[in-house]
Amino acid sequence: MKLDSIDQKILRILQTQGRLSIVELASQVNLTKTPCTQRVRRLEQSGYIQGYHAALSPEKLDAACVMIVMVVMDKTSDDALDRFNDAIRQIPEVQGCYMVAGNFDYMLKIRTKDISTYRTVLGDRISQLPNVHQTHSFIVMELVKDEMSIPVPFYS
Repeated sequence: MKLDSIDQKILRILQTQGRLSIVELASQVNLTKTPCTQRVRRLEQSGYIQGYHAALSPEKLDAACVMIVMVVMDKTSDDALDRFNDAIRQIPEVQGCYMVAGNFDYMLKIRTKDISTYRTVLGDRISQLPNVHQTHSFIVMELVKDEMSIPVPFYS
């Protein structure tokens, strides 16, 4: 599916204002309600829009402590990586898990209430995951930029 400028504008708007009514959205992209609704449905069905979410406050939910953890595996066979991947998905404090190239095999973004809670998550769960050889933890002192939005390219 090729995106035109109206589709791109719809994606940009919905990404920051997911609760916007279809009437308000249609007004912002200079369409009437019916064609705007059709475009949004088409964007959803084609996978450009995967869902709608609320932005929650980490501070209010006792999840303001952010750690970056680099993981070194002792095995990197497909089976070993699959077992790690399946296990890491079960840890709710792991907000992001990225397989990386370089001196480490994975980079994790972890959110907890405080350092003490993080130490428990690291020692009791992450370090016990299949094939974990070593971890290196980095505390995030300040979140300078922590975007969840995806840049929507401008196509002509």
